[in-house]
Amino acid sequence: MNENEFADKIQNLRSKLYRTAYLYLGSEAAALDAVDETVYKGLTSLKGLRQPEYFSTWMMRILINECKTELRRRNHTAAFEELPETASEQFDALPIREAILKLPSELKEPVILRYFSGFTTAETALALKIPQGTAATRLRRALKLLRLELSEEEVINEQKQ
Repeated sequence: MNENEFADKIQNLRSKLYRTAYLYLGSEAAALDAVDETVYKGLTSLKGLRQPEYFSTWMMRILINECKTELRRRNHTAAFEELPETASEQFDALPIREAILKLPSELKEPVILRYFSGFTTAETALALKIPQGTAATRLRRALKLLRLELSEEEVINEQKQ
């Protein structure tokens, strides 16, 4: 794959990368930085891509690693919670977003990739470097926990009214 093909494929994949980064990091600026860094690392490591048909999975894996690095960096440097940087507070206030953020990372990652980035279960498993059966099990467990969390929240909201 040459640089022009890389640029074309990145253009098609950029919005999916951004959505995934935004769900991981929670802020527009951090998500854009993570996507930019991912594109840079992908371009510089292009020779390491053994199977071009897995390009999107490969790039998503780079993005996930970049997001995890950013989250680790935040944990070391930030003792307080960041304020929202954009008017995306409405999305941030959605119960599903809050419920997903409460999930353990091993359950959160498959949910984000499968339902918000449009990956299949097989692609999710490849991106996370886990067996497909494990990815499916984690998705089922995560969905069960999300249902429980959201149903509890509905009960609480009904009691307030």
